[in-house]
Amino acid sequence: MQAVLDEVCAQLMNTDESLIRIPEVCKATGVNYGSVYHHFGSREGVIDAAYNMLFSKLAEEDIQLLREANDTATTLDEYISALAPLVERFSSGPDRIKRRAIRVRIVAASITRPDLQVLIGLTQSRLTDELVRLVEYGQARGWLRRDVSARSMAVAVQVLIFGRILDDISLNPIDTTEWEFAMGVFFASVFNQP
Repeated sequence: MQAVLDEVCAQLMNTDESLIRIPEVCKATGVNYGSVYHHFGSREGVIDAAYNMLFSKLAEEDIQLLREANDTATTLDEYISALAPLVERFSSGPDRIKRRAIRVRIVAASITRPDLQVLIGLTQSRLTDELVRLVEYGQARGWLRRDVSARSMAVAVQVLIFGRILDDISLNPIDTTEWEFAMGVFFASVFNQP
C-alpha cells in the first residue's frame, strides 16, 4: 500500500485530486485494485491517507530543521543565527510556494472531511508543539519575550509563513526582499534585545 500512497502523493503534488483514478494508480504500481479498496475502504480513503502522508512529510521536514536549530543554540547570537535562515527558507522561494499551496489545499479538503481533519490535525499539533518548544527554549534563557505565550508566538509564526499563500496568488505579489525585511522586523519584536 505504500507504493499506492507514494504514487497518489506524487500525483497530488502536480494535479487536482479529482483527476486521480485508482485504476490508473493500480496499473502504475502493480497493486491489485481490490486490495486498495480493501485496505483504504474507498477512493476518498486513499486520497485522505495520501494527503495525510504528504502533509506529515512536509511538516516533518520542517520539524527536523527546527529541532536542529533549537538543539545547536547556546547563546542569543547562535539562536538568532540558527533561526534567521529558517525564517527565510520557510517563507521564500518557488519550492516554498508549492509547499504552502499543497498544505493549504490539504487543509481546505479537510474542512469537509472530518476523518482527514483528525489525521492532519495530529500532525499540525506536532508541528506547533515543536515551535512551542523552540520558543520556550528561547524564553527560558531570556532571549524571547515572556509576556507573549510560547503557543501564541508559535501560531503567529505559522500564520505569517503560511498566510503568505494569499500573496502567492496575488497578481502583484510583494517583492521577496521586502517580505524578508518585514519578517526580520516582526521577529526582532519578539527578542529581548540587550
